[in-house]
Amino acid sequence: MTDTPASKVLDRVLVLEMVRVTEAAAIGAAKLIGRGDEKAADAAAVEAMRAAFNELYMDGTVVIGEGERDEAPMLYIGEKVGAAIGTGPRIDIALDPLEGTTICAKAGPNALAVLAVAEEGGLLNAPDVYMDKLAVGPGYPEGIISLARSPSENVKAVAAAKGVAPADIMVCVLDRPRHAELIAELRGLGCGVVLIGDGDVAGVIAVTDEDTNIDLYMGQGGAPEGVLAAAALRCVGGQFNGRLVFRNDDEKARAHKWGITDLNRIYTRDELAKGDCIFAATGVTDGSLLKGVKRRKNGTLTTESIVMRASSGTVRRVTGEHHRK
Repeated sequence: MTDTPASKVLDRVLVLEMVRVTEAAAIGAAKLIGRGDEKAADAAAVEAMRAAFNELYMDGTVVIGEGERDEAPMLYIGEKVGAAIGTGPRIDIALDPLEGTTICAKAGPNALAVLAVAEEGGLLNAPDVYMDKLAVGPGYPEGIISLARSPSENVKAVAAAKGVAPADIMVCVLDRPRHAELIAELRGLGCGVVLIGDGDVAGVIAVTDEDTNIDLYMGQGGAPEGVLAAAALRCVGGQFNGRLVFRNDDEKARAHKWGITDLNRIYTRDELAKGDCIFAATGVTDGSLLKGVKRRKNGTLTTESIVMRASSGTVRRVTGEHHRK
């Protein structure tokens, strides 16, 4: 992303330090893979991530976290983290210490520890509500997709730009009852539909990887995960649209609390994640994006992570070995 200026603030928060944070969360959660306890797995990831953040020289603010303060004892929206609060570089943080709590509890694929960081004000303060999401990989004309158009119209636009028939397009969708009409519409066009049980951050990122054969991501999922996915696409390319979905007046009030007044707004990728940003993820369980945490016979743990930066367009894969002390 050569058009994204490097941030002097983020220069002081080394890219690999972000990997250490997601590694810590993944290792914490991995102890509970397949144990059937979603809350315990999430709590272990949260505690480990928070401890890792507090070793870093920064003045961090969680803008997307585990919920609001009365709902989440740690890593709640607005929480301050870092070893230099009040003096260090000001960093906004979006995080999901365990994306795919159900996946982890059931030992399924694609559970991740995920975070994104940007300069203060760089990430949308999205309330913990649903979001309509639409994503396509890099290499297409700007504006080729839009939530203002129907799924069929978006598929046909991408197919035309790709030089194929709509029936040759593959779309990734969360496997949820709420998506029955969407899935029927896509299959009516002859599209292939890749259904995933959870983990829509990995689902969105899949549109950037030609090896997945996934052209589009569509459907409704968590708004926090939408911002994380937008930050990832900001680093590697691709287009993203997000529109917040409010089910009741309480959710609308929460949006107003975080400064969101246009409840029908369609956000682009760069409105969700502005300027330079860093995205990092570590696999908890094996998946299409990353391998999960492995325990070797000698007690050593291995991890696989990915870390990206918008200003450089660099994507690094990091394999870690963690020896018992």
